[in-house]
Amino acid sequence: AIGQLAGGVAHDFNNLLTSIIGNTTFITMELEKNNPLHEYTEEIMKASDGAVSLTRQLLAFSRKQIFKPEVLNLNVVVPNIEKMLHRLIGEDIELKTILQPDLGNVETDPGQIEQIIVNLAVNARDAMPNGGKLTIETANIDLDKAYLRHHGVENRSGSYVMLAVSDTGIGMDEETRSRIFEPFFTTKEVGKGTGLGLSTAYGIVKQSDGYIWVYSEPGKGTTFKIYLPIVDKKSKDTQKIKASVESLSGTETILVVEDDPRVRNLTIKILKKYEYIVLEAKDGKEAIEVAKQHAGSIDLLLTDVVMPGMSGRLLGTHIERLRSNIKILYMSGYTDNIIVHHGILDRGMTFIQKPFTHDALATKIRALLDEKAAENE
Repeated sequence: AIGQLAGGVAHDFNNLLTSIIGNTTFITMELEKNNPLHEYTEEIMKASDGAVSLTRQLLAFSRKQIFKPEVLNLNVVVPNIEKMLHRLIGEDIELKTILQPDLGNVETDPGQIEQIIVNLAVNARDAMPNGGKLTIETANIDLDKAYLRHHGVENRSGSYVMLAVSDTGIGMDEETRSRIFEPFFTTKEVGKGTGLGLSTAYGIVKQSDGYIWVYSEPGKGTTFKIYLPIVDKKSKDTQKIKASVESLSGTETILVVEDDPRVRNLTIKILKKYEYIVLEAKDGKEAIEVAKQHAGSIDLLLTDVVMPGMSGRLLGTHIERLRSNIKILYMSGYTDNIIVHHGILDRGMTFIQKPFTHDALATKIRALLDEKAAENE
């Protein structure tokens, strides 16, 4: 029921958030540094971020969050967020990482794995109010039939990477432990937790064909163990690309197709901020006419996925016939099951989920256009 509710409202809700976040960013840019209105725009952004986070938690729990798997090594992921973890847990908790050399690669969404680790670290911090020790470990593990049978799961014995997060906190009794992955179940006081963190982690791990189990006793701390299947593929660097506004700017021509006027107008403003030439259309039929009549080049099509009359995927096929050298970026507030149904997440296609920030959109577009330039050399 939660999954159906979340999936049903996500499209319109994410369109609203795209407009709120995007326009608030523009207001912030126009304000002088000492303007007291900054306080209000910051509060709007915090509320928007909270709304985005809550939606994603619901979608992850229902396994309908956009899932972008990459082949990666957890020994790269853990050090990437170590500094942030230190800030989160505070000085009275010691953080120790034990990373096994020659760790196997796994195929999962790096952002969602970071989300799990952060979530578990925050829970561990709350379980150690007087300080303690937080340990994050990685290891190559072989799970046999007997072990899996003991945990009551189907037989998928084989080689896994284990990610363990352990604390020396207050621990849990059996009743709490048995309900820990239930949505909205929380032992925290009102206002301190949604009860979605661990159910979200459970959903993410299941999306990755893995397992998550908890070991805990009152007064003896807690250990969460996550097992992800090892894949025989090479990983790519999971370091996030950071670029300045200047390097994200361009002079290319982009055709924006979006049926929601608020999102369309905002997207055009963002692209013009980065100095792109922008053409616009409210649906597929109008976009095809624009593509036929525009005398100059059109370097990139930025289109919504689900629109009245013609889907973004079908529009992409038509535009590619008219402009063979064009790059396409699909965008949507819809969730994974809807997007897959419309064939958007096929290999080789590029997608950005609403709501997006100015920089996130510009980074995606710049990467596609740079790829196009390299192909033409």
